[in-house]
Amino acid sequence: MQLVDIGANLTHESFRHDFADVLARARAAGVAQLVVTGASLQGARDALDLARAHPGALFATAGVHPHHASDFDADTEAGLRELHAQPEVVAVGETGLDYFRDFSPREAQLFAFERQLELAADCGKPLFLHQRDAHADFIACMDNVRGRIQRAVVHCFTGTREELFDYLDRDFHIGITGWICDERRGTHLRELVKAIPANRLMLETDAPYLLPRTVKPAPSHRRNEPMYLAHICTEVARDRGEEAGITAANTTATAREFFSLPHA
Repeated sequence: MQLVDIGANLTHESFRHDFADVLARARAAGVAQLVVTGASLQGARDALDLARAHPGALFATAGVHPHHASDFDADTEAGLRELHAQPEVVAVGETGLDYFRDFSPREAQLFAFERQLELAADCGKPLFLHQRDAHADFIACMDNVRGRIQRAVVHCFTGTREELFDYLDRDFHIGITGWICDERRGTHLRELVKAIPANRLMLETDAPYLLPRTVKPAPSHRRNEPMYLAHICTEVARDRGEEAGITAANTTATAREFFSLPHA
């Protein structure tokens, strides 16, 4: 069983002391390929370095997360365009809108998001998207570039049924994380995940965040890592009423087609 983790923050400092072991555990759990999230210009450069150090196994995204939108300027955009000329960079993002935290002013978030949508339209690479408590503005921005964007995935989907079908109606892909394992706030996803077509569903850990709460035995720490993607796959498969091997095969095939990844 092969899996693809479409969103892992492997440049996070918590992985520095045991990075090789993290990758080894992921491989042992069936995770054949990982897309390393680049959420700032420097973060994207670091993600590219990791991808180049592990050809065929690690790939990178390059974008500016809405939390960092205040830092987005002409130099940032130029730097992102340079990164997207590199074959190891497979998606524009993480980009989008976050009105839950509002770490950057909403005007700055909208500007950075719209510029990155233009970047995706220009370079032809898919979008790796973030949306929290900003659905109306998010959809409006996406509709403005409708027909000019090849592919888009709403990463770490945690939203409502209405939001899900707004995305599916626009042919967006959906990324599911260990949030589905959270009995406090993710139980609605167990029903919604049944409605996602197999060719629109992908899996991710968002490591080191969102450690699945149903992992047994519970680790002594709260750091999530890519090896737990297999656990997420098993949970999603159960909720969809299918064998884990089917979920794994479908999500892996979908991820490889979406990001234009080679077969591992």
